[in-house]
Amino acid sequence: MSISKGDTVTWNTPQGTTTGTAKEKKTKPFQHDKQKFDASSDEPYWIVESEKSGSTAAHKESSLTKKG
Repeated sequence: MSISKGDTVTWNTPQGTTTGTAKEKKTKPFQHDKQKFDASSDEPYWIVESEKSGSTAAHKESSLTKKG
């Protein structure tokens, strides 16, 4: 299962499952909200936008589930 830009995805948070939109795939180390992430082509990360809050976060592709 591969995720594409614009896909609706879900991920787990301490408050439960959250739904959002996949915005940007990262395959090289990057910073988001002052945090460093070691993304690679073997372990990509996605910038996702929360449906509820509209805020963005970085998540490993392996921690995201594509809806639909």
